[in-house]
Amino acid sequence: MKALRQLTLLLVLILGQSLAHAQSDRYQSVTLPTTYESVEVRPIGGKEVRNVVLMIGDGMSLSHIATLWTANGGRINLSNAQATGLVITTARDQLITDSAAAATAMSTGRKANYHTLAVDTLGHPLVTIVDIANRAGLGTGVVSTCRLYDATPAAFLAHNKDRDALYEIIAQFPESNCDLIMGGGAHAFEKRPDGRDIFMEMEQAGYRVTRSLEEFAALGDDATEKSLCVYAEKDVPEPLERGDLLPDAAVLALNHLQKHSPEGFFLMIEGSQLDDYGHTNDLDLLMQETADFDRTVGEVMKWAEQDGETLVIVLADHETGGLTLVGGDLERGEVQGHFSTGSHSGTIVPAYLYGPAAEYFTGIYHNTEIYRKIMRLLGLSEHCSN
Repeated sequence: MKALRQLTLLLVLILGQSLAHAQSDRYQSVTLPTTYESVEVRPIGGKEVRNVVLMIGDGMSLSHIATLWTANGGRINLSNAQATGLVITTARDQLITDSAAAATAMSTGRKANYHTLAVDTLGHPLVTIVDIANRAGLGTGVVSTCRLYDATPAAFLAHNKDRDALYEIIAQFPESNCDLIMGGGAHAFEKRPDGRDIFMEMEQAGYRVTRSLEEFAALGDDATEKSLCVYAEKDVPEPLERGDLLPDAAVLALNHLQKHSPEGFFLMIEGSQLDDYGHTNDLDLLMQETADFDRTVGEVMKWAEQDGETLVIVLADHETGGLTLVGGDLERGEVQGHFSTGSHSGTIVPAYLYGPAAEYFTGIYHNTEIYRKIMRLLGLSEHCSN
């Protein structure tokens, strides 16, 4: 009996040390490699909305923003928001959502089952805001730093019961109603088990295909209304390596849609890899990704200020990592963070609004209301999908 008690005590000590080590790994102290200046833009009044830019920071919570604000010396572009709201992110069948169900709620206005893309509970395709806007004569675009078959962009571009069915998802792109598609995942377009070349099929469907952001930018006036730019084999590199790719892609997309869509447009821009570093509890790369996304927000806000009829909506699909800002130094830009999980959490996420009708998004509401509010502001109705 004594030996059993000693063994039990030993196991408890080992388990306790392991748990303590795991918990200590979740406490991290970092600074940004390079801080940046935030933009200053004037508030935009009025109610007329011609364009909507939906910016999704995958996994980004209020704590991410507070941590970035501290790391960047009290400066962030989201401070220009004219209004804020709070968004409930639950999936149809689970309290804690994934990106597929969350993006589906925003692209279709319907709660979806976990892991499904723009389909109903029986697997039938749901019409998306991209479909409706396109058929109403508006321009449409999707920009991402991740693989285009990944959950968030895919929910605006395709339909599937399984978000992991990458080859099936990409195979739907030639029939997409999206005018401008920009992101990664080139390998799923051409190195496919079925032998199909989706790049060639996209060209046959009327898309101008480019394989780098530089190539797309060089087209200038030669860029056609329907364009595909796939600038990475899978995801784009880490922030310090890729530089200004996302801010540059965002501005190029805005200019492209403005030129080809005089009646207005809907554009979704995703900062994808915040979610990755929330899952791995890497505070350093998470702050770099959040900073990259906020710098992109700044460029989009500057563009919207000049346009005067563009509403910018910035939010998350869900929170990842359970990040808490537990300490730091504003003057030195040092932040101390703690992660409570390597998965998603169910916390309500904030929405930040800049532009005309920003106040329309105040309050607390489900993510499906993002779709409905955008539809009303753009004068769209679901009969446009018929």
